[in-house]
Amino acid sequence: MPPKKVKAQEYDERMKQASQVLSMISEDSTTPRNIRRVAKEALDALNVGGQSQGVKAAQAISLLDEISQDTNMPAYTRTRIWNVVSILEVIKE
Repeated sequence: MPPKKVKAQEYDERMKQASQVLSMISEDSTTPRNIRRVAKEALDALNVGGQSQGVKAAQAISLLDEISQDTNMPAYTRTRIWNVVSILEVIKE
């Protein structure tokens, strides 16, 4: 398989992983509403059509970086957000 196809498949898999985690965060009733809203916005950014995966990942990372410093965020949610950011940073590059 050509290297570009392998990389595209890897990026697709990473996008799916990130989407799953963001979906869990956005549906977690123990997470503050504003954080769930931003997680949903980041999820929507990953699913926008017509943009490259790098642009989608960069937009989601930007949203998550802003909210990751929220003092009301539970520690386990912050860890999940950092996990998503680390998954997406590979795509952004």
